[in-house]
Amino acid sequence: MKGCLSVFLVCLFFSCTNKEIVKNQAIGEALGTSYNIIYLMDEEVDYRKEIDSVFAVVNQSLSTYIPTSDISRINKGETTIEVDHMFREVFELSKEIHEATNGYFDPTVGNLVNAWGFGPEKQIVMDSAKVDSLLKYVGFNKVNITHEGIIEKEDSNIYFDFNAIAKGYAIDRVAVMLNDKGIQNFLVEVGGEIAAKGTNVVKNKPWVVGIDDPEATGDRELKLLINLENRALASSGNYRKFRVDSLTGKKFVHTIDPITGYTKDSNTLGVTILAENCAIADAYATAFMAMDLDVAFKLISSNEKLEAYIVYLDDKGETKEFLTSGFKEVVSK
Repeated sequence: MKGCLSVFLVCLFFSCTNKEIVKNQAIGEALGTSYNIIYLMDEEVDYRKEIDSVFAVVNQSLSTYIPTSDISRINKGETTIEVDHMFREVFELSKEIHEATNGYFDPTVGNLVNAWGFGPEKQIVMDSAKVDSLLKYVGFNKVNITHEGIIEKEDSNIYFDFNAIAKGYAIDRVAVMLNDKGIQNFLVEVGGEIAAKGTNVVKNKPWVVGIDDPEATGDRELKLLINLENRALASSGNYRKFRVDSLTGKKFVHTIDPITGYTKDSNTLGVTILAENCAIADAYATAFMAMDLDVAFKLISSNEKLEAYIVYLDDKGETKEFLTSGFKEVVSK
């Protein structure tokens, strides 16, 4: 399950700064959150209908919150649905990341997400026996997609939940749409996850975005600013998305460890990933939240295609930061 460590756009635009450049902006609601999309052109153009259309088709394929979507029908046991290219792309990318993270990214964790109270289906009271009973339905090695686009499951009760990658994928699809229209400079932000192309030509500088401080207790505070150009960014954290049991008062975070089946309450406060596209960044940010810190550091160090920023607590309870060398290079001075 995915939660977003919010990232704010901190770019300010003044259309009179450069009369040759028009700041086109689309703001709205999609995927259970808000979006803010900026595309800079030499004319005023409104692509909101096209943008909303992208979100609609992705939802119809991958949203577990829409009863008639392909994924919902597959989760209910239908076996003859031929999924579209979006479902296939997300499925195949999920399989790659599942293998690369040694199972810490696993979209078959859906039954556990629901049971712990973070999905569209009924929450249940969990104990070790129920966790064990649901773990038998978890494992991306237990599912397959045929050449014809039919999903095969070892057990019909396996429940897909692509929410930890679908938002990033939807952002990528909007970016593809804008790119196909020949737009050279744009920034797509949905619920704090971002894909950027080109630069902020209004200000003649890179796109600048801010990353939240996961320890801020009141109003949101920025931890740092980074320059984003021709890359994507996604963040995950437990500090905002959790639930508290009304009877016991116990706090349950939204990150589910697909290995143990339990919610993961660790020393990791927030993870931000830079990658070539937002789907990849989205999935890895979730996976690293589910891992112990030493495992996350090892995997990040071995993956040359990812840059990471991790805020965590050390053994003494003191806040520490880990930045890969590539992430340090994009921190705004």
